[in-house]
Amino acid sequence: MINFSAEVSAAIAAGQPIVALESTIISHGLPRPRNLEVALEVEAIVREAGAVPATIALIDGVVHVGLEPHELERIANDDDVVKASTRDLAIIEATKKSAATTVAATAHIAQLAGIKVFATGGLGGVHRGHSYDESADLIALAETPIVIVCAGVKSILDVPGTLERLETFAVPVLGYGTNAFPGFYLTESGYDVEHRVDSVEEITDIWRNRFELKTDDRAIVVANPVVNQMDLALHNQILDSGLKAAEENHITGKAVTPFLLEYFHTQSKGESLRVNIDIIKANSHLAALIAISLNK
Repeated sequence: MINFSAEVSAAIAAGQPIVALESTIISHGLPRPRNLEVALEVEAIVREAGAVPATIALIDGVVHVGLEPHELERIANDDDVVKASTRDLAIIEATKKSAATTVAATAHIAQLAGIKVFATGGLGGVHRGHSYDESADLIALAETPIVIVCAGVKSILDVPGTLERLETFAVPVLGYGTNAFPGFYLTESGYDVEHRVDSVEEITDIWRNRFELKTDDRAIVVANPVVNQMDLALHNQILDSGLKAAEENHITGKAVTPFLLEYFHTQSKGESLRVNIDIIKANSHLAALIAISLNK
């Protein structure tokens, strides 16, 4: 069962463009109270661009596509909101828990709801030093026909390993206005993208061509680099010490990403938070423009 917010229900009925937004960044990616403020700002950015925001989460075991204000506040502030990937969805539903959705879970639910475009911050991927430890985001991208706008993969991950896996899964990666693959906090990760696009119309053409060629069974990754990146030397210093701290504290699996994001926030004195917010705002705006183009 999927519960649609009043705004999203009206948008579906009217055939308006819709942008899916993940909720993990609200519950686990940004500190309180800034997380709720940013969530509201991001939804406003999508609306101002001409599309309808659909923040996705589970509340008391029910999948919600689009959140009412009090529901968004609950996801942002309740301590009992867990982090759910695709493997967790049926369990969360059966146990009547509340959960914020990861990239994988958000993409899956968005596709079930008929939403074509999804904005996030950075993708999950292959973890550094652990080739067997991969985010479920990669599998979701290989199985879900959706356009996902991101700032590359999180720079705390193994970027070349993740790009190799995306190639193996035949997931197309498009650099938006760039030939370099973004590095989340950094404009460039040090690795190139094979395909560059410079307009939302190009992305629309690629999306439609894939349906004609029957290669439409997976996502298109639109890599949108952050404009004002974090200082490179500071980034590298915090990343090195953060990875060491995670190892010393036996942080593993899906706990690594929120640990390192919080570590970056603390050690950079808010600089990484500034970049993170810039990323999700820019990606949401671009996703709205893509959704509008696809809807024509």
